Amino acid sequence: MKATLGVDIGTSSTKGVLVDRRGTVIRSATREHRVDRPHPGWVEMDGRVWWDEFTSLARELLAAGDVELTAVGVSGMGPCVLLTDGAGTPLRPAILYGVDTRAGAQIERLSAELGDDAILDRCGSALTSQAVGPKLRWIADHEPEIFARAERLFMPASWLGYQLTGAYGLDFHSASQCTPLFDTEALGWYRPWADPLAGGIELPPLRWAGDVLGEVSAAAAAQTGIPAGLPVITGTIDAWSEAVSVGADTTGDLMLMYGTTMFLVHTVAERLTTPSMWGTVGVLPGTRNLAGGMATSGAITGWLRELFGAPDFPRLLAEAEASGPGARGLLMLPYFAGERTPIMDPDARGVVAGLTLRHSRGDLYRAALEATGLAVRHNVEVMHEAGARIERVVAVGGGTRGDLWTQIVSDITGLSQVIPSKTIGACFGAAYLAAGLDGPVSIEEWNPAVGVRHPDGATRAGYDDLYALYRQLYTATAPTVHALAARDQQMTRTTNEEPR
Repeated sequence: MKATLGVDIGTSSTKGVLVDRRGTVIRSATREHRVDRPHPGWVEMDGRVWWDEFTSLARELLAAGDVELTAVGVSGMGPCVLLTDGAGTPLRPAILYGVDTRAGAQIERLSAELGDDAILDRCGSALTSQAVGPKLRWIADHEPEIFARAERLFMPASWLGYQLTGAYGLDFHSASQCTPLFDTEALGWYRPWADPLAGGIELPPLRWAGDVLGEVSAAAAAQTGIPAGLPVITGTIDAWSEAVSVGADTTGDLMLMYGTTMFLVHTVAERLTTPSMWGTVGVLPGTRNLAGGMATSGAITGWLRELFGAPDFPRLLAEAEASGPGARGLLMLPYFAGERTPIMDPDARGVVAGLTLRHSRGDLYRAALEATGLAVRHNVEVMHEAGARIERVVAVGGGTRGDLWTQIVSDITGLSQVIPSKTIGACFGAAYLAAGLDGPVSIEEWNPAVGVRHPDGATRAGYDDLYALYRQLYTATAPTVHALAARDQQMTRTTNEEPR
């Protein structure tokens, strides 16, 4: 039986899947992990863990010896910054994507130096915590000895590809999130800005996500159990691989990824830009995206479960459903790790308004689910204002299990959501892209839709009112939470060791 292996490095876990030519999942496996948060606003991970988990997953999935592996697909969270020396040895932990907000001063300086309008026009996105350039500048400013030794730049997918093949490369989409190093019109590194920011780093050659990066080396074969000589695709960032996994990559599609964070990827006919969202190159040749991402979503639900000591998510979901629309008078801002799009505020903080002694954990859990829906509506409205024309919405990710969360999002946004048969995620998309190396494959056959979540008109008026309050609550509380964030940062600086 012929099959492809897909592996994705996520924020909270690494997932692997073996899939046959018809899209049937033969086996899957997961390795849980945690990110490091050594200082307020810092979110890091040791890149060596990514390879350790990949090798462990590959050996487990291939142990039965009952498949003929034809190709390997990879994807991972991003954009991240993993710097190595010329031999590929990591020099420091990887700085993760927009959830890491340390480079605020560098964003401000680079924006003034290069010009906000010029950056948006050339790169498709404004400088935010999501951008790679300010993170490189932060390392140069605070860890100059490390920056001086850095020779290569990796993200999780390209790191796995390098470990498997020895080839150094990056996909066009991931490069388009390396603002301001990449020109989204010319589809290449913009040397007048890239070279000063990269210093001595050799920027990777660029390919499309489904292109072959290289072949599995003998050394990698010995570590993973994958036959030497098999092709490995270049891969891409997880949310975009997830869009591929459900076929949400044609013009007019919007993918909603229910994961640790919430991602929104809208495929557009022509390049769209707005300072409040990310204008990127697509995964496939000739495609463009307007995208957004929340700093938290499933991260809050997981935090609440841990805080409450709840036995499982189904129990919490049942209690949240019993709470009913509006969570019995609660309203939450889901900015527990700052926020990315569309407010672009790393110092935003979570707020729960309306609490009384009568409220239960089910009410709080319901408020968290509704907060995600309210934030999705805010992102979608900004997309529409930028000229987006959303024709189909596809939901994917672990949060689609069960009906409640997706139903809440549909009720709040007024958008129907297609529910695919498989919501395994980015690893499935990576396996699908790898399968394409052996000839055309149909995503409709691999992952047909099993239903549509339609909005409930009976809840619309109530959620319209709640959304208006949601928008007011951020404006009203921003000065207070910004002062608290500054106070927290100052207290941390005086009680902990100085950052590296």
